[in-house]
Parts: sequence; C-alpha cells; structure tokens
Amino acid sequence: MKAGAFLYPWDVVGDPDAAARIADLGVRQVTLASAYHSTRALTPRHPAHRIVTAEHAAVLYPPDPDRWAGRSLAPYRQSWTPGDDPYGEAADALAAAGLEVHSWVVLAHSSRLGAEHPDTSVVNAYGDRYPWAPCIARPDVRAYLVDLAAEAAARPGTHGTELESCGWYGFAHLHAHDKVAGVGLGDAAQYLMSLCFCAVCREGYGDVGADPEALSAAVRRALEPAWSGGGSPESGRDGIAKLLGPTYADATLRWRGRARTGSRRRTPGPGAGLVGVEPEHVLAVADGVVLPCTGSDAVREAVLGPFAGRGGVRAANFGVVTGMGGSPRTLERDAAHAASLGVDQLRLYHAGLASGPDLEAVAAALSRLG
Repeated sequence: MKAGAFLYPWDVVGDPDAAARIADLGVRQVTLASAYHSTRALTPRHPAHRIVTAEHAAVLYPPDPDRWAGRSLAPYRQSWTPGDDPYGEAADALAAAGLEVHSWVVLAHSSRLGAEHPDTSVVNAYGDRYPWAPCIARPDVRAYLVDLAAEAAARPGTHGTELESCGWYGFAHLHAHDKVAGVGLGDAAQYLMSLCFCAVCREGYGDVGADPEALSAAVRRALEPAWSGGGSPESGRDGIAKLLGPTYADATLRWRGRARTGSRRRTPGPGAGLVGVEPEHVLAVADGVVLPCTGSDAVREAVLGPFAGRGGVRAANFGVVTGMGGSPRTLERDAAHAASLGVDQLRLYHAGLASGPDLEAVAAALSRLG
C-alpha cells in the first residue's frame, strides 16, 4: 500500500537531513503545503528552530503577479520561512531523496482574508461573521479559490494535488484561542451554527423554496434550548431534521449541495479532496479522496462506507502524532482494517510534527505493511 506523509516546507528548508529522514520512514510520497492557513507549528528536529509561527494564511511560493494584478482578493505571501520559494526548495530536496511530491492546497480558510474583506465571510443566523471562513457561494470568493487552486496545484516538481477545505468552514473549526466549549453542541447544532446567511446564501435559500428570514428565525428557535439547557446532542441528518424540521433541513442541504458542487466543478484536476463532500459529486471532478480514519473501527467503517465501490483513489488519513490524538503504535492494525474496506493509499499526519518515538513507530509499522 502506497504511503505518504504530510509536511510543511519549513520542516525541510534549512535542514539538510530532513528529506532523507522522511524517506527512511518508508513513505513514497509527501503532501507538501503550498497554500496554508495560519498556524503555530513545532519543528522538533530542525537544526535552526523549534517553533514556526505562520501569522496568516499564505502561499509558500511566489504567486504569479499577472494572474492577481488588479484583483481585490489575492493570496498573501509568507515571511516566516527563508527564501522566495520555500515550497519549491523543499520539493526539490524531497524529490532528490526519491519522494513523489503532491501539492497540499488549503482553500476556504483565511482569517486575514475575512479581516480585510469582511463581506467575504460566512454569516450565521444571528448575524455574526466568521472571519476564518470565506463563503464559497460568493462569486468573488469562488473565483479567488479556483485560481488559487489552479496556481498552487501546478507548482514545478508537483506530481499530484490534494485540496483541503473546498466547502464552508463553520462554527466547529478552531479560530485562535477558542473559548466555545461551555455549551455542548452535537454535530447537528454545529451544522445550524455553521449555516451562512450572507446575501448570496440568502438568495440561494430563496431559490430552493425557503424564505431566508423565516429560515434564520427557525435556526435561532431550534438552537435556543441548547443555550438555556446546556447543550444539544443531536447528530447526523436525522438530528438536523429534528432540530430544524424536515422542510427547512432539506432546503439547507439542497442549497449547500448546489453551491459546493458548482465550486468543485471549477477547481482543477487531477487531485484529491479532503472530505466533507458527497461521494458522487467529488469523484466526478477529482481522482480520489483523502478520508480521516483515526479512531475506532466503527469510525472508519462510517467514513469509508459511502465511497465503497466508486473507483478512484481512496487514501486513509491517520494521525500519527500521539500528543494530537494520533495512534502511531496501532498504525499497522488500523491500516490493515482500512485496506479491508477498500483503501489503497495512506496519508500520515504529520511527519514534521511527530516526536522521535512516534516516527519510530511509524517506520516499524510501514516496514511490516510492506
């Protein structure tokens, strides 16, 4: 089974041993960040630093000035990794070590974009903006994301592309120092908190037969018991229908499905998309999917089941950083279970963040998997 690992350019740039160390794990491919969101990342083996602070979403290569000239929405350049093209430098080093490089492109996730262009952000039913979450239904956002994907996917030395956050980021996604756990919201309530009511989405709800004012009021009514009672445990589509009512629930799902599908049909292929998608739609426009598989057998079966027998690459994404909830010591067993469910590739998150013992466990598991 072909195995790959996620990596940042700053894990490689300035460390002459990094590429060989990754190859020695037994992986054959690296998914290397080319366009990424803000983060604070540990670099436990780098000879020059231990922490990298990426202060805002940025591209890790020189963007094409002709492509972005005169446009209000354009990618931001990074300043925290030395050099004009850290993606290209890292890709060259990894290729020299015999590794196939894929471009890792994070799309609809940028707090700086939301801060500087607030009208691009998701707006919830209470009127609160989510500056970390561009609304993919907006034509200007969609045009920006499509061109970002096309540019970041085609970097020299890149043999594949893996797109992340092709849909809406909502309430549950982390934003800086989050303090939002005081009320327990199941995934159905989080879905309601993530519904967008910007002007474009309001028009979209109307197009599928739901008055946007009535719908936003229904969302607020549905969530009120959670605020007063301390939580809302409902989950899944049945949970959404229970909270919102089947008519409104269906309308939101139809609008979001329409907007997501339109966005993906314009993004470049080949490539793979991290999930949050409908199988029949994503596999019509991409060569495969990367599916989160850390956790129990039941979790893997639920995640992989809808993609069974549909063709294309099915890559299982396993966390291998123990401190972030990963399980590198059960990787061999978990990967074998995923393979029995039709997985044909592995992605390991994240070779640059993992401790030495975690990486030793990964190497041992991959050597036994063959």
